[in-house]
Amino acid sequence: MPLRGRLALLAAATVALAVAACAVACWFLVRAQLLNSLDDSLRDNSVPPSTVVDRVQSGQCSPPDQPSPNPFGATVQVVDASGTNCVIVGNKLDVKDADIAVAKRERREVIHETQAANGTGYRVRTTPVAGTGLAVSLARPMTEIEESLRKLALILSLVGGAGVLGAAGAGVALARAGLRPVDRLTEAVEHIARTEDLAVRIPAEGDDEIARLSRSFNAMTEALASSRELQQQLIADAGHELRTPLTSLRTNVDLLVRSEETGRPLPEQDRRELLASVKAQMAELGELIGDIQELSRPQAGPAEQERAQIVGLHDTVARAVERVRPRGPRVTLTTELSPWYVRADPAALERSVVNLLDNAVKFSPAGGTVRVTLRQGWLSVRDEGPGVPAEELPYVFDRFWRSPSARSMPGSGLGLSIVARTVRQAGGEVELRLPRDGRPGTEAVLHLPGAPTAPPDLSDPPGPPPEPSSGPDAKHPGAG
Repeated sequence: MPLRGRLALLAAATVALAVAACAVACWFLVRAQLLNSLDDSLRDNSVPPSTVVDRVQSGQCSPPDQPSPNPFGATVQVVDASGTNCVIVGNKLDVKDADIAVAKRERREVIHETQAANGTGYRVRTTPVAGTGLAVSLARPMTEIEESLRKLALILSLVGGAGVLGAAGAGVALARAGLRPVDRLTEAVEHIARTEDLAVRIPAEGDDEIARLSRSFNAMTEALASSRELQQQLIADAGHELRTPLTSLRTNVDLLVRSEETGRPLPEQDRRELLASVKAQMAELGELIGDIQELSRPQAGPAEQERAQIVGLHDTVARAVERVRPRGPRVTLTTELSPWYVRADPAALERSVVNLLDNAVKFSPAGGTVRVTLRQGWLSVRDEGPGVPAEELPYVFDRFWRSPSARSMPGSGLGLSIVARTVRQAGGEVELRLPRDGRPGTEAVLHLPGAPTAPPDLSDPPGPPPEPSSGPDAKHPGAG
């Protein structure tokens, strides 16, 4: 069943239950009111005790099937303590224990329902006859109110049925009106699935659930469009960056092949330079492909971030410095590292630090110094190179962006992008700025949340308690 049908059926069923409950309650209330009116009429129509005694003593009790004048406006029956009944007017009624209890003076009055010999139901009021051991019962047939109750039930059924049908129709109309935005959303989704057009937007008005769904859908399509645009931009930029080393590599290889095919060997020095150039270009190409693969990986989700390891940032920086030091033999690297432990991917973190150091070494002049300091989670890598113009600083972490003055130098423009991505995944921040003291160079500042001491390894079984220390500066092992 479609959603509209289910909503209409639900509305009809809800109204049906409500109408049924109201109808039943109304029927019982009217019945109770009619019974009260009937009881009041029985109370108002009493039989004088002298009349009862005279009729009984004179033997003027009518047989059940013999009609007689009814001056009392009700069936009258006399009951004694033994349960014998004598019909004065009307039909003979079944005697109940409650009637006998009134004749015995155990109860002052009873009102109940009983039946006549012909099966007709009666409402009976039995009261004692003063000065005798008798009780008199006045009864009126229940048909006086049953007919009214039957008519009321018919009217309630007709009204309830009309209400249920009206509710079903209203439910269909409301379902159509309420689901109209959902229809627009469905059409938009089908259009996107058919045409892959992510520029479609759904009008979202108000603050109800449909409007929230529409805004969420618009946000999703906008994110998908942005992701597609970034993907296309990455492919285009990667193709552009790969074209340059591939062209140079093909030119050098063509020279070597032509030399072999023509039998005219190149001078040994030129041949060595060509082979060294081919090797360097292959290494640059490999690094570029590795950087592109790194950036094309999806970002780590919350579950992967929780599985990150606790690593010492100072140890990572020290290893990165040792890796970069042979690449800049004419540059001095100085370090001042304080312990700092962070939660991150060790390999990605070390690669990011290496990228920062590579940039500093590459742009430092011969005999220059690269100063690496780590204090309270703030890592600073400062070189003495020409620096980055202030107007270019906002773009240094963009993919494939390279300063015009640095485009002739080796590199792909992806190193700082990888740094920014890794630092953001670890919950930190990174910035490239000019030195605040006004000296030449560039300073890269990286900050990661952590602590100066490593937390205890919860996977190890608990060991014996530490020995108590007596010095005033004693600390509990592992305390921050």
